[in-house]
Amino acid sequence: MEILEATETDSFIDNLLAEAESKEVDEALAYYDLVVREIARLEGEIAEITSNTDREVQIIKSWALDRNVKFYDRIEFLQLKLESFIRAQDKKTIELPHGTLKLRAKPDKVEIIDLDLFMKSATKDLVIIKPEEIKPSLTNIKNWIKMTNKIPDGVAVIEGTAEFKLTLKEF
Repeated sequence: MEILEATETDSFIDNLLAEAESKEVDEALAYYDLVVREIARLEGEIAEITSNTDREVQIIKSWALDRNVKFYDRIEFLQLKLESFIRAQDKKTIELPHGTLKLRAKPDKVEIIDLDLFMKSATKDLVIIKPEEIKPSLTNIKNWIKMTNKIPDGVAVIEGTAEFKLTLKEF
């Protein structure tokens, strides 16, 4: 009987140990599942904070843009006053303590308005010839117009204007 009792006792203890180990594993799984759940909650918090921050940044940028539009309008108005002043003085450059006013003539511009019409009367001096390609040479056309005072068919001349430029001095 003793042998039988020892086997039953060993079996009972083994069962208790197996059950305890099983509960331990279940508890560990439950604990780590709670850890995973906490990570998911924290990532949700991070996403919410990032979203709120992005909205706040957008609000601030919008406010700054609204404020700056007023300043840009004022700058544009003041630059027009400076341009009127330099034109009234009939000078190309005026040096001032805080900046320089300049009027610079922009060159005339040539534009092909009807390529077919232009190509019918164009000479080889007015085009660029590459293998398999012929296209107008705007520089040569502009020079030809200046030399001959004639505008080729299909070409428009856009006259250059004086451009105002303000250069601020940094201190």
